[in-house]
Amino acid sequence: MSIATLIPRLATLALAAGIAAILPLAAGAQEIKISHQWKEGTDARDRATRVFVSEVNKRDPNVKFRIYPSSSLNIKPVAQLDAMQAGTLEMAVYPLSYAVGKIPEFSITIMPGTVTSLEHAKRMKGTKFFQRLQDVAEANGIRVITWWWTPGGFASKDREIGGPETVKGLSMRAADPTFEAMLKAAGSSVHNMASTEIYPALQSGVLNATLTSAETFVSMKIFEQTKHATVGGNYTLWMLLQPLVMAKSAWDKLTPAQKKAFQEAADISDTFFDGTQQEATAKMTEVYTKAGAKVRQLSKAEYDAWVDLAKKTAWVEYAKTAKAGKELLDLIADVK
Repeated sequence: MSIATLIPRLATLALAAGIAAILPLAAGAQEIKISHQWKEGTDARDRATRVFVSEVNKRDPNVKFRIYPSSSLNIKPVAQLDAMQAGTLEMAVYPLSYAVGKIPEFSITIMPGTVTSLEHAKRMKGTKFFQRLQDVAEANGIRVITWWWTPGGFASKDREIGGPETVKGLSMRAADPTFEAMLKAAGSSVHNMASTEIYPALQSGVLNATLTSAETFVSMKIFEQTKHATVGGNYTLWMLLQPLVMAKSAWDKLTPAQKKAFQEAADISDTFFDGTQQEATAKMTEVYTKAGAKVRQLSKAEYDAWVDLAKKTAWVEYAKTAKAGKELLDLIADVK
């Protein structure tokens, strides 16, 4: 073979080798869509998501993320679960109480009288309760990535809320059927809706009171529609897990090194998020006070009355309707 013939062949072989070397890198690069319903840059759930993404990328820049705040991916908040189970959405910031229609066990993540504070919630991470909850999630096609708990409280248009007797006759939102069973027993009517629907429901008169996170009361300006708030203090009735969740099918595609990067990033975002929630309760109190609203805390007697009612209603309902309900109640009670 002449030199003139050999050189083009060598060039072709070299080009093919170069392409072969590049292909594994391209295959390793991914784009993960993250959907959520909250405002960009202001709500802590969005900010903590960006902390998580930044920390993953410090460890593996090949994993590409795109965040879609304010439901900009055109997936309704509750329907994000369906999208993850179908494999059309990789991740979402997802209040697990939204999924109880399909996964009744997730009511434990908002169950009144079980999680008393952010410190208590932090102690649950890595426990038998945590592992069992993860097992339930994975059996239903998703994986809990972060451990973001949000404390909250009550707000109403025209009366202070304290013990169970004070909600009689109110039309309320609570975000979970078992929580709602407790409110119904106290004499209120209930409506199930995503937190994005609370403001217009209060504005139109569908609701005259609500329970939600301190973060949501401020970021969604619910203080504009309510004049009484019950939040803060030593006794928190409303605590909800609102984590970053990942489709199990997307999680299984990650390499072991990428899974490790996700877990390390989750730990850092958890610490960041806990700090924001300590601030959120104080911010809610400040915003309501500036708006001329009356702000109070639950007394121990009021809190105890709610927990006693919860054990007779929400807890009983949960143990009956969720296959692993009794087991999860027992496991969460073991975390002191």
